[in-house]
Amino acid sequence: MKIGIVSDGKFGDRAFEVIRERFPTEWIMAPFIQSPIADDIELALPECDLYISYVRHPDVALAIIEKKKPVILGISFGPGFLRQAKAINEDIIAPPTMCSLEDNTWVPAINEYAKVFGRPSFEVKVQEDGTIDSVRVIRGSPCGSTVAASAELRGTQLSPEQLQHYGLRICHFCRAPRFGKTCDKEIAGLLHARELVHAISTVSPVAGARVRSFTDEMEKIIDQKITGG
Repeated sequence: MKIGIVSDGKFGDRAFEVIRERFPTEWIMAPFIQSPIADDIELALPECDLYISYVRHPDVALAIIEKKKPVILGISFGPGFLRQAKAINEDIIAPPTMCSLEDNTWVPAINEYAKVFGRPSFEVKVQEDGTIDSVRVIRGSPCGSTVAASAELRGTQLSPEQLQHYGLRICHFCRAPRFGKTCDKEIAGLLHARELVHAISTVSPVAGARVRSFTDEMEKIIDQKITGG
């Protein structure tokens, strides 16, 4: 499967470097348009099975979507835009964050990608007191923050303070833009902390139970941020 990373130059470079280690990937430059409205955009794209859009103008994003190939919106423009996009091409995904995507969509190309990049999944070895011996990233964020922050976990002990620090390190490495409707850095940090606890609890329920009240609170915050409740 070939993936095209479409960018107007500001975002997507790290995703390109990370994704091309696992899939044939092409970097595609799109025009950066400052005008609020852009008509008759001519966008020549090389043939790919899946495009990931990091463009910052909705009309340029629509030009990608009009190619009728599966598209993941790394930068989206709200639910109204998504409805408009799906009327043109149903195979569009605008995940809350690029590290929340799962391989359970109706689009085979997106599912193949999301087996490798998306909602974090870990294989961990942990002691009963919560000390982490090793962490292997099975699935992680395309910006590389999962691998980078998780490399610092060995020898640390599971606690609310450790999870908060881990979330902050995810935010540090995260390349999410500080605007738009998607890829909130705080959600990224919370999602990673939640999935880390889930992996630890699977192999050591005793260790996971030590932070249950903290993770319950995390779940509430994640739900509020994603649903707007």
